Amino acid sequence: MKNEPITDWNAFLAPYGQAVEELKVKLKGIRKQYRENNNHAPIEFITGRVKTKESVLEKAEIREISLDRLEEDIQDIAGIRIMCQFVEDIHEVVKLLHARKDFEIVIERDYVTNKKESGYRSYHMVVEYPVQRGMDVKKVLCEIQIRTLAMNFWATIEHSLNYKYRGEYPEELHARLIRAAEAASLLDKEMSEIREEVKEAQVYFADKKKN
Repeated sequence: MKNEPITDWNAFLAPYGQAVEELKVKLKGIRKQYRENNNHAPIEFITGRVKTKESVLEKAEIREISLDRLEEDIQDIAGIRIMCQFVEDIHEVVKLLHARKDFEIVIERDYVTNKKESGYRSYHMVVEYPVQRGMDVKKVLCEIQIRTLAMNFWATIEHSLNYKYRGEYPEELHARLIRAAEAASLLDKEMSEIREEVKEAQVYFADKKKN
């Protein structure tokens, strides 16, 4: 590892924070358009975050990334998470993102169709997003994760446990996580079976709120 070349971490992370905020506004705009047209919005809600200096350095150390290669080799310094009600919504959001012209998709990983061995399911995109900084434009990488609420519940729990066990789970706990992932997947399948009824009920409820 090289000596740390970054002296001003606030300045280094600022473009990533701007990218996250701008993408959140744009994605919320998509959701708003669907709802204003009384259509089911494939986006339920959006969250975003920027890794801290400590988190960036920890990942660089674990993956043996040179500190002068952080911008290129750590793809999730900026992160957006898009939550969906149904698995079908994930694929709709992917299409919407492919149609956009304000960023370039550089990597896609479909862990919905091809789940990880651990049971993890989500759709990942890494996009190169141009941020206007004064008179200059800086392109930063941002990871977008698209998942259902059930997928997110499982992944959030697994992420917390992974910090404790560093991926080396006791055998019984690992088996329980696999079963929990299967249960989350079954929930998504059941919800997909009744999604038309759910969507109709949501439209009805939205109309009642307006009156």
